[in-house]
Amino acid sequence: MNPPLESGGKSKRTRPHLPIARDAAGEAYGAMRRREALLGIISDTHGLLRAEAIGALRGSDIIIHAGDVGEPEIIDRLRDLAPTYVVRGNVDRGKWAADLPRSAIVEIGKLRLFVLHQIAELTLDPAAAGHAAVVFGHSHVPSVETRDGVLFLNPGSAGPRRLKFPVTLARAHVSGRRIIPEIVQLQAGWSAETLSGSMSHRIPPRNGSHARSRRHSLGMRHRGI
Repeated sequence: MNPPLESGGKSKRTRPHLPIARDAAGEAYGAMRRREALLGIISDTHGLLRAEAIGALRGSDIIIHAGDVGEPEIIDRLRDLAPTYVVRGNVDRGKWAADLPRSAIVEIGKLRLFVLHQIAELTLDPAAAGHAAVVFGHSHVPSVETRDGVLFLNPGSAGPRRLKFPVTLARAHVSGRRIIPEIVQLQAGWSAETLSGSMSHRIPPRNGSHARSRRHSLGMRHRGI
């Protein structure tokens, strides 16, 4: 599922994969040497990959799925678009999901992104660990926030609509040490609309002081993170 590991259903086509290894904690680790990239970030599909989501993710250099995939075929379809990293969510069960890691580290140039499904399970200090961003899902509430110089990004849910939450995913443009994330609301007929919440986030130097916290959550209070 996470390149170049194979588990569950196999894709019929062979695609180029990012390098991957596992650290002592068993976390998946992938690296991209280029300093500029477009990330497609999706979560909580719960077995539904909308045509609008495919349209919004098309053109991504890599795709990150932050868990609650629902069906293994969704991973194959995402890998048809770009190399894809996936973490296991609480609804991902069965043999196909057994090899999905609970967390992953994706490196782009000099930036490292820590990915997990539930932010409540984050046990490390991402700033101290040198991570530029934390990507997570689970709540179905899209949000963009900066804490102590680290970007916290929840793309929301791109799967079946839950309550009155919007159906969303995220894109992030990486250039050098800058990450520009945007929350994208999926509309009928495959078009996508960028919602308020897009921001430019520059990773400060490691020894810099950056204690501000900024939150963007599409006009709704984001609880539970």
